[in-house]
Amino acid sequence: MIRVLLADDEAMVRAGVRAILAAAPDIEVVAEAGDGRQALELARAHRPDVVLLDIRMPVFDGLAAAEELRRAAPDVAVVMLTTFSEDEYISRALGSGVSGFLLKSGDPYELMAGIRAAHGGAAFLSPQIAHRLIQEVSGGRMSSQAAAKERIAVLSPREREVLALVGAGLSNAEIGERLFLVEGTVKAYVSHLLSRLNVRNRVQAAVLAYEAGIVSRE
Repeated sequence: MIRVLLADDEAMVRAGVRAILAAAPDIEVVAEAGDGRQALELARAHRPDVVLLDIRMPVFDGLAAAEELRRAAPDVAVVMLTTFSEDEYISRALGSGVSGFLLKSGDPYELMAGIRAAHGGAAFLSPQIAHRLIQEVSGGRMSSQAAAKERIAVLSPREREVLALVGAGLSNAEIGERLFLVEGTVKAYVSHLLSRLNVRNRVQAAVLAYEAGIVSRE
């Protein structure tokens, strides 16, 4: 069972998310918070597997809470809930070590898939959020795809395969199954490609994979 802490300052949003997750047999909401400070307290008390954080909350927002959680509980996966109007917050969160970004108005399947991916050690981006992140990172330049392809040109064919599957939201175990590799080997590939691409985490790698156009839509 994947234990989830849900933090959002809007009670109706929390109710909607909770109702969606109630339909998932492998996900349990163990606590709810109305702000980032409360989320940190409840995370310490309940030790969830995944913390689902609204990216912008009053008093102590999701960005601050995510940064503190990554320091205090690095084994806890953090997934940010966002809207289209929060580009500045998304850009700041990109480097904070979160495991994914989910659109509040997105498909319920994406919500469950994102939580499962984060719990499995993978990165997950709602497709619309991936597109906005690419625009933000690239500054909207038409040459951004060419630049991304040039960046990944240093990778071996196998590393490119691994990067594409990271971008698709697969965990190391799932990548291993797809490519017939042991999980430890996949972990080494991921670590090496992050270093070669000079990206900080799997989310940044996933954005680059989307930008380069190598993520399968299957």
